Order: sequence, then C-alpha cells, then structure tokens
Amino acid sequence: MKITQKIEKRINKIKEGTTFKYQQLPIKSNEYSAAAKAIERLIKKGIIKRVSTGVFYKPKQTVFGELKPNEEELLKAYLFQNNKRIAYITGISLYNRMGLTTQVPRIIKIASRDKRITVSIGNIKGNPVKSYVDVTDRNYILLEILDALKDFKKIPDLDKGSGIKIISNQLKKLNTKEIKLLINCALSYPPRVRAFLGSLLEQIDLSIELKTLKKSLNPLSEYNYGIDKKILPTTTNWNMK
Repeated sequence: MKITQKIEKRINKIKEGTTFKYQQLPIKSNEYSAAAKAIERLIKKGIIKRVSTGVFYKPKQTVFGELKPNEEELLKAYLFQNNKRIAYITGISLYNRMGLTTQVPRIIKIASRDKRITVSIGNIKGNPVKSYVDVTDRNYILLEILDALKDFKKIPDLDKGSGIKIISNQLKKLNTKEIKLLINCALSYPPRVRAFLGSLLEQIDLSIELKTLKKSLNPLSEYNYGIDKKILPTTTNWNMK
C-alpha cells in the first residue's frame, strides 16, 4: 500500500474535530518526505487542516459550517509524546474548569516533569511549568487536585467554602488505589499541600490511612490557609489555621 493510501486510511478512522501528529500516522522513518507531501495534498483538499507545525486536525462539519476543535483538543497534541501523556493543563485555566474561579487566563500553564512545552495557536498561548512528579494518564487528574490545594490561597475569586466542597467531591470519587497514589504524589509537594490533603481526607473518611502523610510533616510547623474551622473542622489536627 502506498504511503498516501496508508495515511488516508488512518485519517478516515480519526474522529472529526480531533487533533493528531505525524507520530499517530503509520509512517516509517524513511517515509517522512513522501508523507509530508501526502499531508500537504490532504490539506489542499480540505480533508485535514494544520494547527501548527506537525499538528493537524480533521475538521468537523455541521449545519452551521465547519467547527474547529475546542481549546482542550487543540492543546491535547502537546500533552502527549509517543501516545503517552507527559503533561497536563494547570493554573487558572484548570481552576476555571474545576469551578473554583470564573476568571479565564490570557496564558495557559502546561505542567510537565522533563519537557518545557510552549504553545502558540492563534489566540491560545501556553507557557511551561514544572510538575512535581512524572505525569501519566494514571496520575494527572490527581496532580490537578494537588495543584488546586497548592494554589488554594491564590485562586482569584475563590469562595473557600465552595472550593473545599468542590475538591472534597472530587476526592470522594477516588477509589482506594487512587487515594494511595494521590498520597504518594503528595509527598513530592510542599508540606502545606500534604497538610491540606490530610485534613480533607480525614474529614471525608476516618478509615483512610494517613500515617504516611502525617509522618512527612514537621509537627512544629503551621500552615496558614485562613480556613474557618466550621468549614473544615479537621484543620486543627494538621496544624492548619
């Protein structure tokens, strides 16, 4: 089968409105030159469109015309490498999606352990920040929660009571394995995050094993979040004030 036919066959299987890279196409290292020409032909035909260098999408057609991929989809191509997740969106954009703030950032933060990811796609700008642990499909949602705890005091327009309810509801959805992984990831975060997490988990379920978190904290340290004890009574057990 010719390279053009292989690419077209693969693109036919790609869902409309989703992005993809060369790496997701059946291309061998010695076929990249021919593949690039085939891609250009498909772009001219309007079958696919270019997002940025090496990133494309299959346009979705509606009764109102062509629908471009949403922000999350446009950035997805930058969050994976060789089909493995290496990054996730954090900062105000994440906290807006979580319902912790109504503000929309001008620049999106993209967290990754080893790769600095900078994005510029039309009006979408993304700057890199370093994640505390390696990012995977298993842990990135947990890292989002930990980031929210880390930045809790700095999230604009945040109602602390509502914020604690939102994060607590996310924690309640986790199974035992996910909670263990969450605690393990939290050990790489600042002590105030570990204290906050311990306080929330204790409030949710007294049966959760929290000795590892407790031992990781200096018993003489205090963590100032300004959270009313009526909202989160367990703060006193974790030296939070």
